[in-house]
This record gives sequence, C-alpha cells and structure tokens, in this order.
Amino acid sequence: MPDSAKKSWARRRVENAVRSAFMKAYHTIKVDPDNYLQHLRMTYQLPALTYEGVYSVDPELLDRIAEDTIRAHMHIAAAEGAGLGIGGLFTMLPDLGILAGITLRMIQKLSLIYGFSYETQEEEAELWVAAASAAGVDISRELVEKQFVQRFVPRVIQRIAVSASAEMVEKWAARVIPLVSSALGAGLNYYFVKVWGERAIGHFRQKHLQIRQQKNAIPLPASRM
Repeated sequence: MPDSAKKSWARRRVENAVRSAFMKAYHTIKVDPDNYLQHLRMTYQLPALTYEGVYSVDPELLDRIAEDTIRAHMHIAAAEGAGLGIGGLFTMLPDLGILAGITLRMIQKLSLIYGFSYETQEEEAELWVAAASAAGVDISRELVEKQFVQRFVPRVIQRIAVSASAEMVEKWAARVIPLVSSALGAGLNYYFVKVWGERAIGHFRQKHLQIRQQKNAIPLPASRM
C-alpha cells in the first residue's frame, strides 16, 4: 500500500475514533455545575455564591484557577497516555476515547470557572463552540443553528474530528514502537491537553470579559492570550 494510501487510511481511522469518542463523551460526561461551584468555593475561596456572581470576581483569580485546572488535566492525560502507550498502535484508539473524556471534562470546568454553566440548550451549544475553538476550528458560520443542539453538536464534533485527526496521524506515528510509545503517549497527551486548554481559556476569557463589561460598565483588562 502506498504511503499516501496508508496515511489516508490511518487518518480515516483516527477521525472516526475521535468523532466516536467525543460523541460518547457528549452523552455521558457532564461536570455538575452546582457541585463544581462548591469545589471552587472551598478550594480557592472563590467569593461567589452563584455563577452570576463570578462576573464580580477578580479575573486574575479566575485565570489562576483555570491554569491550575489545565495543569491537573495535563498530568492526568500524561499518566493515561503512558499507561496505554505501552501497547503501541494497538491501544491508540482506546487512548483517544479516554483522552476525549479528559479533554471534555477540562473544557466543561473552564466554562464553569468563567461563569458559563451550560444549563440551557443555547449554553450547551456555546460549550461546543468553545470545544471547537480549542481544536482550532472556526465554526462562526454555523452559529445560526446553535439553538438546535441535537443537530448542531454532531456537526461540531465532526469538524473537531477532521481537524484533530490530521495532527494526530502525523505526531502519533511513532507509537508503532511499543517501548518508545509509552513515553511518547505521555508527552503527546500532555501537549494535546495543554494546547486545547490554552485555546479554551482564550475563548472563555474573552467572552467573560465582554459580558463583564456589559454588566459592570468597566474597561476591559488587556488580553493575556
């Protein structure tokens, strides 16, 4: 089989795996907003009783919490990648499923940290807009349909899968060597979550500051991203 055909076959496999993993995560994984707010109040002394109150919290505190959250998920993803990486390519697809779950939980937590509790269908759609942004996908032309969540989310996930698969096939090719694959799996998962987390912070922070300005009529702080 020519190299181009192998690459195309591998990319289709990875694309299907990413799409399946995120669809499963969409239906099964949800961070409870109320419980997570209590966690933030206890762990970080967040001075907010509701997510509406988050817009009165110092943005620098929110940024620190968000950065801590990304680091925690980077370490979880690295440990998972090192464990499954021992199996080389044979465990690559299961690894993608777990990585999708870790990434989605992180994005949900970042959403909550910046005051977006995804309780309505429109807010849920916005969460997936952020996920697409984290994947480096521009879906601005599709936002008109975001009120139809059951149609909107699968389309966003497909776009995420197409974008992510291109990068993964290139960078994860070395997993064919099992011993090298463990260290590589840890490093790639760590980097994957780091990049997606930083992009998600940029998305949520910008939107948070826009809403904050509207609510409080104060000047926007300089962007950090």
